[in-house]
Amino acid sequence: MNTTQQTTALKGGEWIIKESNASDTFIPEDFNEEQRMVLDMCHQFLQNEILPIVDRIDQLEPGLMPSLLEKAGEQGLLSTSFPEDLGGLGKDFITSTIVNEGLGGGHSFSVAVAAHTGIGTLPILYFGTTQQQQKYIPKLASGQWKGAYGLTEPNSGSDALSAKTTAILSDDGKYYLLNGQKCWITNGGFADVYTVFAKIDGDKFTAFILERGMEGFTQGPEEHKMGIKGSSTVQLYFQDCKVPVENILGEVGKGHIIAFNILNIGRLKLCAAALGGSKGATTISVQYANTREQFKLPIAKFGAIKHKLAEMAIRIWVGESALYRAAKWIDDKEHEMIEDGKPFNEALLGAAEEFAIECAMLKVFGSEVLDYVVDEGVQIHGGNGYSDEYLISKAYRDSRINRIYEGTNEINRLLTVDMVLKRAMKGKLDLMTPAMNVQKELMSIPDFGSDDEGAFAKEIKYIKNFKKAILMTAGAAVQKLMMSLDKEQEVLMNIADMAIETYHTESALLRVMKLVEKQGEDATALEIDIMRTYLYDAADKINKVGKDALNSFAEGDELRMMHIGLKRFTKVEPFNTKEARRRICNKMLTENNYCF
Repeated sequence: MNTTQQTTALKGGEWIIKESNASDTFIPEDFNEEQRMVLDMCHQFLQNEILPIVDRIDQLEPGLMPSLLEKAGEQGLLSTSFPEDLGGLGKDFITSTIVNEGLGGGHSFSVAVAAHTGIGTLPILYFGTTQQQQKYIPKLASGQWKGAYGLTEPNSGSDALSAKTTAILSDDGKYYLLNGQKCWITNGGFADVYTVFAKIDGDKFTAFILERGMEGFTQGPEEHKMGIKGSSTVQLYFQDCKVPVENILGEVGKGHIIAFNILNIGRLKLCAAALGGSKGATTISVQYANTREQFKLPIAKFGAIKHKLAEMAIRIWVGESALYRAAKWIDDKEHEMIEDGKPFNEALLGAAEEFAIECAMLKVFGSEVLDYVVDEGVQIHGGNGYSDEYLISKAYRDSRINRIYEGTNEINRLLTVDMVLKRAMKGKLDLMTPAMNVQKELMSIPDFGSDDEGAFAKEIKYIKNFKKAILMTAGAAVQKLMMSLDKEQEVLMNIADMAIETYHTESALLRVMKLVEKQGEDATALEIDIMRTYLYDAADKINKVGKDALNSFAEGDELRMMHIGLKRFTKVEPFNTKEARRRICNKMLTENNYCF
């Protein structure tokens, strides 16, 4: 991870076995002027249009959410990276990610926007024929029409391909007749256009474009939910619903390609929105801690509160470092594929698929950061946090869905490891050579010296060792469990957590190294505190989940040897995280908001 060598672009998952270069890593401080303005515009939109009326939104006031989507459309917030010839702004992938983050603090509105611009529109944009794109995308881009997506059924959630909705060609060959139902359809109550999945002749899983008002298409009443109450969620019913044959989306029998590819982008964007929401909830908590007094002191003065606020900031900052690092990888890959002559839709989907591993990890991390932030936010508010009069209680309820949709966090953890191993099997990722080198290293006398020099030589070595811990644990699991590994979900989840922690810690380190290059160490002192505190804690987490994995399949001398290896690979020097957290928190208390 030295900062001088020029590295070639990494492939998805390759960060596990290759070093990354700080100067090549994209960080939020690299946003250009226009991107900063876009972020500011999103915050202004929430402040002016959304936050003053969140209670009205939560009451599902008829026509309110559609009108807010139209307002967002007028400002270009629904079509950031859609092509200009289809009514979009034609901006890059990073800018569209910034919009998701910027609108992420809008509670139910954020959900409606994300569903509309993501799963509600992208299937037609990326898989539609020219005629389908021209008919639907300009109206979806402006917000004149609203989009929704029907995949989940009462008995098929994570196992999406077991859907029961069927489609049969009519006798005159002009229509498909759909029969079945879909549930948990976001924006379903008011959408004009729906991407719906059904099995033609009972087995060919296929996507269709449906429009409100098609014969045989009805919807159920609004669901009463724990959170995101202002987000429209209904069931859809199809009874011999007549869908013109020209409304097939993509190829017959290839619906799974649409469903799974759209999810890759959705996962990264969900992380962005969750981090945007986390920043808003942290600011609310900082402001409350500054004003709430107990024992004649603002509660912000107490160490227990400082710890919570600092930890919120640390996790957000680390998550953001990882998010924009991956977003730039996708953006670069997309441009590379366009230069190679691929059309824009294939380019972005191909780029997102290349980094599907990172998208899955980001989704897990971002949604769990938000859950941590709102949970501790309620705690900081004490009894008031349990009152509906305080926004933090809404944030707490709204947050919980994020660990469930776009693939549950458990599914995303399993996918993370599954995708890495599949790429290794296909020869796309050479995990074998580095894994064998780690095995050899375990047998040799440990090298406790550091021959590296430089500002962050220790941290660079720690990350290299974390990667060795992953390779050792995953390699041993593959050797020991072979074909039964996919049934050992606990082991896979442990390995996924090692990978998630390592990727995020490395992203934070690269960001700090780049900032120090640009601004010097003094100006970056608090960011260094954030990175070192996170790294110190990550070492313990990696050690714990690594031991849990090894204990479940190894024994005897082999287990003892790998425990010694794991201890060596997760060893870090003592660091006073209490003082670092206090410095981080005090900066936010002075600024009276999340300020990193």
